[in-house]
Amino acid sequence: MTAGRDRGPWWWSAAVAVGGRPGLWATAVRQMAALAPRRWWRARPPLPLPSGAWLAFRMETAYGDPARRPSARDVVDFLEWCRESRRCSRDMR
Repeated sequence: MTAGRDRGPWWWSAAVAVGGRPGLWATAVRQMAALAPRRWWRARPPLPLPSGAWLAFRMETAYGDPARRPSARDVVDFLEWCRESRRCSRDMR
């Protein structure tokens, strides 16, 4: 979803979708920490968000359009994939 088609920024619908899935909360926090740039707290606003250039690159590789933003479903699917990948790698140890 892009901000122009919904009632707020793309990340708001993603946060609501993840918020309704407590099993994904730890994975979401882990991914935010992994994707946050170094010393993110020094930037304004002090939020652990990936850089705009990185996000544009990822959106272009995922959707073919650097301006596109992920849907809430895509974010949930990604976090579920991260959670399962982590479980599989733990099981292999």
